[in-house]
Amino acid sequence: MGGPGDPPEGTPEGAPGGGEDEYRSVVFDESFVRAARLQEYSAQERMADHAPAVRRRPPLHRGLPRQALLLVLLVALAFGTAVYMGVRHPTQLPKAQIVEQLRMTVIPLAPQSAVPGATNPEALYDHSPAAQFRIGAEGFTLPPVRRTAHFSESQVVAAVTIAKDYLVASSLDPDVLTGDTVRGVRLLVAPQQLDQFDQSFYRPAADGRHSPTGWLVRFDPAHAQLADHRIRVQGTLQAVEPSSDALEVTADHTLVYALKPAGADARAKSSLVTVRRELTFRFDRDDLRTHQAELLTSYVQAGPLACGGDTADHLSPLLAGQTAKAGAPPGTNPYEKDSATALCGTLSSSAQPRV
Repeated sequence: MGGPGDPPEGTPEGAPGGGEDEYRSVVFDESFVRAARLQEYSAQERMADHAPAVRRRPPLHRGLPRQALLLVLLVALAFGTAVYMGVRHPTQLPKAQIVEQLRMTVIPLAPQSAVPGATNPEALYDHSPAAQFRIGAEGFTLPPVRRTAHFSESQVVAAVTIAKDYLVASSLDPDVLTGDTVRGVRLLVAPQQLDQFDQSFYRPAADGRHSPTGWLVRFDPAHAQLADHRIRVQGTLQAVEPSSDALEVTADHTLVYALKPAGADARAKSSLVTVRRELTFRFDRDDLRTHQAELLTSYVQAGPLACGGDTADHLSPLLAGQTAKAGAPPGTNPYEKDSATALCGTLSSSAQPRV
């Protein structure tokens, strides 16, 4: 029973103090309803499709997830840093490397008389200008060195050491002298000259660029063989700095070999062959690091040889008792610091052993 003044049925719906007050805390505003994940089908939709009373609504996309925003920021930061570093420290492209070919000259020196010979090679050495020469690699003595304007003392030492190693490999190795191998010499040649080096041995030519005898010393194995492996050597090495990025080493050495005819027995007479080599090497810092050399010039005088012979592929020296044809230019002494200018010279009699 209602209180005084209340309708018999109680307070009408919607009137103040009515039953609505007890549900007021669960009334949803419009935005909450629109965001609901479940939505009621209309009566017509339920009748037509026999669908459930509610359906799931797609989620509202309120923007990019926090992880995606962070990824975008990181990419933008990395890109900005790369652009900044590129402006502050632009990449310097390597300079194009200029390949300079070795220029070579090989001059045979013909004897004025029969080539002297002896059964004992030691007797030939003792009676020749090579009597006081050192034996083998000891003859390639390293000079006193000091630092240059742009290279340290250790770098200069490295340059003359590589030059010596090349001289030893190219003029003392018995297998190189007989033409059996060139590998030890090739390993010391800078990569930019390997094409020229290989072509010199695959297709030798007397063109001042592709003579094997410009790179190394070797004798025709069908013609002669070593009678004594103790080769006499004397000469000098000198290093200079022609530019801020290179060192040059000049090598000037006279080598004396004792040879006898190929296949000859121990009783055969031996004779001496003199080879004067003047080589100019160039080294950049990469060459010093890789222990390789670039050869600029190779000037070779060798005798006794016959004028007009093939000196490009190998040397075929005149042996004991042999003579050269007449008509060679005036004599040249490979023991002295002069240079023959003709394509063939005459071996001075003072350069021959007196036996």
